[in-house]
Amino acid sequence: MLSTPLTMTIACLLAAAGLVVAELQQLRISKLLCKVAASTAFVLLALSLHATDSRYGQTMLAALALSWIGDVCLLSERSALFLSGLAFFLLAHVAFSVAFAAGALHVFAGVAGLVLMSIIGALTLRWLWHHLGTAYKAAVSAYVIAIVAMCSLAIACGAASGSWLVGVGALAFAASDISVARNRFVAPGFANRAWGLPVYYSAQLLLAWSIAH
Repeated sequence: MLSTPLTMTIACLLAAAGLVVAELQQLRISKLLCKVAASTAFVLLALSLHATDSRYGQTMLAALALSWIGDVCLLSERSALFLSGLAFFLLAHVAFSVAFAAGALHVFAGVAGLVLMSIIGALTLRWLWHHLGTAYKAAVSAYVIAIVAMCSLAIACGAASGSWLVGVGALAFAASDISVARNRFVAPGFANRAWGLPVYYSAQLLLAWSIAH
């Protein structure tokens, strides 16, 4: 019964590994194919876990689909498409937040998560701020707020349900965003992708697998 979900998980990880190699060797076509394949695999994983059968699953599927669109937009280095990708990922964070908020929440864990993530978010904005152009300051600020909300709700949801998938997946997603921000605004280079891509795809897989729990 789990053969298809496991197949999609392995396919995503293999394509993500291929993407890292393509980034290292600067193989444009391979990069495009591997990225689309890896992102498609986590959407198919959600479908194979019967995401359409529950409200939580449907919302998670929508969030993963928005991440897929964001990934495609970020294949381009153009500022307009990067901003579009940022917008789709912001919507993905909002959709994940809606999914987490719909279930039981552990209030103390949620408050503690909010305090911790707010501090991390503020420090991240401070780090990025003087690297951001005018067009990006409002967009990145909104994005950081969305991440803080998503991670706080994921921590509260995970603590209430006893599932580590949600909290770890959300925090990993947030961590991967740091690699994207560093690469775009601070210090471009392969090192950002070398750790950021594996963390990102692991995060999406964990969040997709939470549908089964």
